Amino acid sequence: MAAKHAVKGKYETPRGHIAPHGDEALPPSERRARGKSLREAVPRESHAGWKPRKDRRDPIDMLVESNEGRLPDLVPIRFGRMMQSPFTFYRGSAAVMAADLATTARSGLRVQACGDAHLLNFGGFATPERNIVFDINDLDETLPAPWEWDVKRLTASVVIAGQYLRLSETECAQAAIATVRSYREHMADYSSMRALEVWYDTIGLKDVLETQSQERREIIKQRAEKAEERSSPEFIFPKLVEHRGAIPQIKDDPPLIFHPSAEQAPGVKNGFKEQVALYRASLPEHVRVLFDRYRLCDIAIKVVGIGSVGTACGIGLWVAADNDPLFLQIKQAKASVLEPYAGKSKHKNHGERVVAGQRLMQSASDIFLGWLEGASGNHFYIRQLRDVKISAIIEDWDDDLLRDYGKLCAWALAKAHARSGDAAEIAGYIGSSEAFDDAICEFAVEYSDQNERDYRLFVKAVREGRIKAIVES
Repeated sequence: MAAKHAVKGKYETPRGHIAPHGDEALPPSERRARGKSLREAVPRESHAGWKPRKDRRDPIDMLVESNEGRLPDLVPIRFGRMMQSPFTFYRGSAAVMAADLATTARSGLRVQACGDAHLLNFGGFATPERNIVFDINDLDETLPAPWEWDVKRLTASVVIAGQYLRLSETECAQAAIATVRSYREHMADYSSMRALEVWYDTIGLKDVLETQSQERREIIKQRAEKAEERSSPEFIFPKLVEHRGAIPQIKDDPPLIFHPSAEQAPGVKNGFKEQVALYRASLPEHVRVLFDRYRLCDIAIKVVGIGSVGTACGIGLWVAADNDPLFLQIKQAKASVLEPYAGKSKHKNHGERVVAGQRLMQSASDIFLGWLEGASGNHFYIRQLRDVKISAIIEDWDDDLLRDYGKLCAWALAKAHARSGDAAEIAGYIGSSEAFDDAICEFAVEYSDQNERDYRLFVKAVREGRIKAIVES
């Protein structure tokens, strides 16, 4: 069955790599025709629907395996956050869906994929020029992989979010269709743009506002202003820091913020000097000049998100002067959930994998983005904490807002894929009709049922004591 196999031949690429654009001198029309020819082996309709294979692994076993290397005391918090709803379960179970996506149709075209492209992994943040842009903002799982996998995960997340909001089946399907259509139409636009135009393209705050009603524009502006305020040192410093003598230190707030023991973080023995030096070496030379103005004062573990809970994530406080702090987020980078199915990363350090993928997929990335290897052998990447980060809060959304946000995420995803992949070939494969839209929508709706079944198994496993979950108050 075509849905189970990738295209063989000249479109096949080594696992873990993106196909070189050796024929990009060809006009876009010829590359689109080449993409269209891929439908002969993998029809667009082959992406439709979802049916689990008989040998599908137990999702609970996969989730337990994904805890390997995490801090054991934090794992129950991760599972407690996943228990809140099928939507939070979906956000924390990227490893389960990665295994499922590997059994679906693929055209044979690869891009730098996000790996966890659900709609809450998109949002606003500030560029080095201090402009606010909308883009993918979580790339922990990034890896070269089939572009379809990101589209399917994003669209399924839209349906599952709609169900969480208690929207009708029709409204959920309409939001899914709008999401895929947005990806298709924007990829078509990118397929006709010059390479530099694609690379320079950004989705700015003005672009977002133009898609919204006057009422929503005011709300978004207020959210942006609030995010800027919350990112200022005057706001963050008193929230996270206390003075013990002359040296400022991060406040403990267990179990979500606490200072690690020497066993949890061996680098604490020497004040993380070796680790800071490794991180500094990963920065561009001009950024090192800026970084050298700061001195490290403290590092603490900080629990974040859902999928990342249990990994060694933390925050570091550096200061250049008494009223001049720099907060950096330190996140452990494990192997991508896509790796068993898309191939190993060419980067030996998974922190470098995340940084390289982030710089490739985002229009602009944090200037302090860098990586290191810890004294324990774990891999980490580092970026600024709360750099005007604006995340979606979906609890009060209606169907119109879900549909509009899905379209915006799809635009950002198409832009990210066009930067590393061949937009003309992808656009040629998708075409201009609604055939691909309908197929992905059908997959998303049916996969949302699979997610619901997995969630029920998960809740049952917690209640039966098979796994432990702590639900935070």
